[in-house]
Amino acid sequence: MADDLDITVRDHAPDRWLSSRFVADAAARADLIALYALDHELTRIPHVVTDPLMGEIRMTWWREGLEEIAEGRPLRPHPVLKAIAAGALPPVALAALAEARLGDLDDPKTGDALLSHIDATEGLVMALAARRLSDKATADQVAQAARAIGLARIDPPGALKALDALREPLKSLPVEAFPAVAHVVLARRYARGASPGPLEKRLRVFLAVMTGRI
Repeated sequence: MADDLDITVRDHAPDRWLSSRFVADAAARADLIALYALDHELTRIPHVVTDPLMGEIRMTWWREGLEEIAEGRPLRPHPVLKAIAAGALPPVALAALAEARLGDLDDPKTGDALLSHIDATEGLVMALAARRLSDKATADQVAQAARAIGLARIDPPGALKALDALREPLKSLPVEAFPAVAHVVLARRYARGASPGPLEKRLRVFLAVMTGRI
């Protein structure tokens, strides 16, 4: 099951997967893979449903499944939920992620609404990943990193602004939590319209981890 989720994340969220390779602790790495696999399941919903109502039903299924884990109720039969139940991620926060992803079913957002949505989705995922790697990590330390990757392809100037703003808060991020944000080093390339290949991605993420810089 763990191997299947790892393959899913590698194939569908390769940047996050690359960063997760630098997590030494196997249990923590498995939790990050479960987190990223969950977000993949949520983000794919708008692309596989024919109308928003069906999307809302699917999102609600995930939210309820996560709430049931938090309540100690019987587990729904899905490998992502099984991995979450077996790990150390907070299911209540993951249920909030599923609730926030309902916004993906709405019309495209701009301005402050877009930033708020990124904070509640990409920002929450990154904060949970960082917190799983270090109990000293905070959401504020990774907020701009999440905005940078979230804006890279839809608002390049906004992404570059977020990249400039993340330098100071990133200095206080514990070293062990850096793999939660390392893939953000690719945001600058995306914002400039580039499509880096697998080798370039691996090299850039590796250098980011080695230097502690985005």
